[in-house]
Amino acid sequence: SEGEIRWAKVTVARYGGEPAAAFVVAFHPGREQARADEVFRVLLAISGVALLMTTGIAWVVAGRILKPVRLVRTTAAQLTEQDLTRRIPVHGHDDVAALAETFNAMLDRLERAFATQRRFVDDAGHELRTPITIVRGHLELMGDDPAEREETVRLVTDELDRMSRIVEDLLLLAKAERPDFVTPGPVQLAELTADVYVKARTLGDREWVLDQVADREAHLDPQRITQAMVQLAQNAVQHTTAGQRVRIGSRADGSRIELYVADSGPGVQPQDAEVIFERFRRGTARRGVRGTGAGLGLSIVRAIAEGHGGRVDLRTTEGGGATFVLTLD
Repeated sequence: SEGEIRWAKVTVARYGGEPAAAFVVAFHPGREQARADEVFRVLLAISGVALLMTTGIAWVVAGRILKPVRLVRTTAAQLTEQDLTRRIPVHGHDDVAALAETFNAMLDRLERAFATQRRFVDDAGHELRTPITIVRGHLELMGDDPAEREETVRLVTDELDRMSRIVEDLLLLAKAERPDFVTPGPVQLAELTADVYVKARTLGDREWVLDQVADREAHLDPQRITQAMVQLAQNAVQHTTAGQRVRIGSRADGSRIELYVADSGPGVQPQDAEVIFERFRRGTARRGVRGTGAGLGLSIVRAIAEGHGGRVDLRTTEGGGATFVLTLD
């Protein structure tokens, strides 16, 4: 065959004076080079295919792993102040699923915060509109007569005081969403019940009765519980007349604690029992002159009870009236 030949020669000495010999080796490198080139091309092709397959598999796996992350980014981009309802589906129990759960929990907190803010603004705008209109109307119509001016100032001051109470109640309800709304601690129920009774007696000329008193220690926020009980006592005063009986007491049954205010007024209509704890809702049957409250008192009581992990119940009073019970487990 034609082509390059590579050879090597080794001289072989002979004994006895005979002529020297030589050992010659020759080969064609082109054939071996062709085989090496062929093997290289095969390996290169296999490596290329393997690289493409590895890249494709890595792309698919990375896409599946990063899909929840892209979903988090997409969901975050779609969130607005008006729409915080979107959530990320959670699948599995890996780190990505934990990230999705954490993101959803953050959205829940944001949604509650924005809802509280919107509700505060809506409630304030709704309830403050009337006293502002009254104040403006009286100021616009106020004349030069001193007696008329004095009466106008009295009415305006009364409306401003009512607006101040509304704002304070709304701020309190807004704080009810915060984790530090209540700060429980060890409290003697007997002492707490007696303190509430003493404070309630100044609310009106009623026959105040200190009923049952639980003699044990409880873990609760005494200031918030006192606030709720005094609010219930004020509610009882608004629904009774002078001389009618109002009972205040507490009792304990195992781990359950009940603090109650029972009046002998007209009671609560059945259709009102489910709505009186809502904001700006009042019962349809109210004894005497309509109170100046905004209908937030029982909402505050419910917020305080729920802040302690409990509830407030409405029960009928034997002989007529209504009994409001704070139940804390």
